[in-house]
Amino acid sequence: QVQLVESGGGLVQPGGSLRLSCAPSGSSFVINSMGWYRRAPGKQREMVALVSSGGNTNYVDSVKGRFTISRDNAKNTVALQMNSLKFEDTAVYYCYAAGTLGLKPFNTWGQGTQVTVSS
Repeated sequence: QVQLVESGGGLVQPGGSLRLSCAPSGSSFVINSMGWYRRAPGKQREMVALVSSGGNTNYVDSVKGRFTISRDNAKNTVALQMNSLKFEDTAVYYCYAAGTLGLKPFNTWGQGTQVTVSS
């Protein structure tokens, strides 16, 4: 079983920055895609940013130019640098990973970390 452990998050003023990090625990897995989703109050969960094992990235339009996703393939860790944060970025952020465990495909999310943008 692959579990994702997130760190970072917290309270920040508009225009501020935060960095989220995520690392998997377990063994015998290969991760293809990693990234972050978020769920704002009263809204559905949405993809924020994804990065493939080859380094290809994908961002939701609302964070382009402000958020940067990075990945360390050797450690299977992923980070999300969030700059110029806005009120509407307030949400629970979930780390995501998809790949294979043994010969079986998997996709999983972390437990989530709260990001609150408030003055």
